[in-house]
Amino acid sequence: MWLLLAFCSAALLGFYDVFKKKSLSKNAVLPVLALNTLFSSIIFIPFILLSHFAPQMLQDSIFYVPDSGGWEVHKFILLKSFIVLSSWAFGYFGMKHLPLTIVGPINATRPVMTLVGAMLIFGERLNLYQWIGVFMAVISFFMLSRSGKKEGIDFKHDRWIWFVVLAAVLGAVSGLYDKYLMGRFNNMQVQAWYNIYQLFMMGGVLMFLWWPKRKTSTPFRWDWCIILISVFLSAADFVYFYALSMEDSMISIVSMVRRGSVVVSFLFGAMMFHEKNLRSKAIDLLLVLIGMFFLYLGSR
Repeated sequence: MWLLLAFCSAALLGFYDVFKKKSLSKNAVLPVLALNTLFSSIIFIPFILLSHFAPQMLQDSIFYVPDSGGWEVHKFILLKSFIVLSSWAFGYFGMKHLPLTIVGPINATRPVMTLVGAMLIFGERLNLYQWIGVFMAVISFFMLSRSGKKEGIDFKHDRWIWFVVLAAVLGAVSGLYDKYLMGRFNNMQVQAWYNIYQLFMMGGVLMFLWWPKRKTSTPFRWDWCIILISVFLSAADFVYFYALSMEDSMISIVSMVRRGSVVVSFLFGAMMFHEKNLRSKAIDLLLVLIGMFFLYLGSR
């Protein structure tokens, strides 16, 4: 069941990336990110209120949000919010300035980082299949840098590439932390409250960083796709957290399957945004997918 949920989350994530790219095109990044946190919070606030004031309505459902639990619970959720928001900030800036067909395959290397993190932090050991998956992902990254050069993107010196890489690293850290959180807390409690904490964090960022300089930077324009960012991300994360809350779920496999979202984003990058050098990028993507397959074999 949890594996099927992981595939569902991957498809939703693919559309999330597409709407994010569309919303960020010639648009100010920080307001788009802030609105994403706002709409995501609006989605979950009713569940928090109903769970508190009319618990009988949701108590036996998967949408029930347990009482806060105080600082002993929320300090962990607050850390989750900071990690995710940092990853999003780097990822949003990188996606605005780079082709979706470049960003997608880089993000698809997150399962490799998650496995390496599990090895370093939790003392896990990789088997032969997993090492092959890691090797394929590294090779695909170098091949992707070659494809990027054809579009004037230097992987060593382009700061937007490093932004996407940092976003992927923080995303892998978040994935490892998620498995820890799901073993201790309710999935709806984590998802609902970390979105609200992100809203307050982004409020401070807008007030002190973006608002004073808004007239000298890229202007903000409304795009209805901004709402779809929040809808698809919230749905993808809900399914993801629910999958991780199941006892037999494996973060290495769930993380790997979720990166299958790159297939959706790659196809839309080709069809909707008419991006270039698709043939060479498709080969790079194929290597990533083969690497993910070996990770799956090694994690069974």
